[in-house]
Amino acid sequence: IYVPVFSLYLEDLHFSYGAIGMILGSYGVTQILLRFPLGVLSEILFSLRKPLLIAGFGCSILSSVLFLAFDSFFFVLTARLLAGITASMWVMATILYAHYFKDGSASKAMGIMQFFTVMPQFVSIVFCGLAAAHLGRQVPFWMALAASCIGLVICCFIKDPSVSSGQRKSLRITQHIKDTLRLPKLKIFTILSMTAHAVLFMTVFGFTPLYTNQLGMGDIELLWVMTAFFLPHAAATLSFLFLRFTGRIAYGTMLICFAVIGVCLMFVPFSASLLTVCMTHAFIGLALGFVFPLLLSRVVDISSARLKMSAMGFYQSFYALGIFTGPLLAGKIAQIFGLAEVFYGAGLMALAALMMMLATKRKLIS
Repeated sequence: IYVPVFSLYLEDLHFSYGAIGMILGSYGVTQILLRFPLGVLSEILFSLRKPLLIAGFGCSILSSVLFLAFDSFFFVLTARLLAGITASMWVMATILYAHYFKDGSASKAMGIMQFFTVMPQFVSIVFCGLAAAHLGRQVPFWMALAASCIGLVICCFIKDPSVSSGQRKSLRITQHIKDTLRLPKLKIFTILSMTAHAVLFMTVFGFTPLYTNQLGMGDIELLWVMTAFFLPHAAATLSFLFLRFTGRIAYGTMLICFAVIGVCLMFVPFSASLLTVCMTHAFIGLALGFVFPLLLSRVVDISSARLKMSAMGFYQSFYALGIFTGPLLAGKIAQIFGLAEVFYGAGLMALAALMMMLATKRKLIS
């Protein structure tokens, strides 16, 4: 909920672009360290799933309190690391949700889940923009604290259908990891997702607010930019309720999306008006709205029931590398060259993903 104005808040604290990039990227550090181990452990130790989700919201509460109480680099960094722990619990959430659907409905399940992730993000951004504009940039942290408390209470009522059905795993962890790493296409899908997340956290969740601020736009104008990104983003995820993406269609869709993302990002530095900034971010949002659920559903499809949780853990742990390295790289680029070059760098990354897809076409559509 505080992400749209977070980089502006850090700039108000007089942190350098390099320090801002480090704090933004730290969100991915705990995810890199935790998501794969959590995926493997929760596959074997079923009773951990629900308590870990609850603990994740506990970390979110602590994170919000630290943001409200302190403004030094150390505590702000610690608070963002704790938020990363909360995000790590997404591993359990995705697969637990998929258990409520019949086999073969992975695209539909991930589309629905992505939609109900994106829409609250959009609503949060609206409230955040209005609250920050009228009440100050620290108010969204109070809103984050309230949302975290609500989430913790809701988590207590979650049912794990795989536990209720009496399933249990008795497999050595090392063998489990080896079997996961042998899954076909998992590494390719992970690299593509890592690139897409790096692009997202370099720009929309990173330096786009600073760029609009440099153009002389305020919090209300930033709200319009975020709205332009999230509405097409949500519409794309909602389409998964009605469309079925086979291997070839999914491949072609992702290919077009990475091309659109790359071109639009390259055009952002030439966007001097609110309208053009909104238009480029609308196309980026639409394209990413297809990419994320498509990659999620592909990972669910290629893994057996026994390996779904650990495969998702591996996938999400290593795409978190993009959440970490993207903003870190963007901060260095902005500090040395300027904000415009951040978007050029992100565009090149998207086009590199496009080239990778073309190079591995036969494997991806088989």
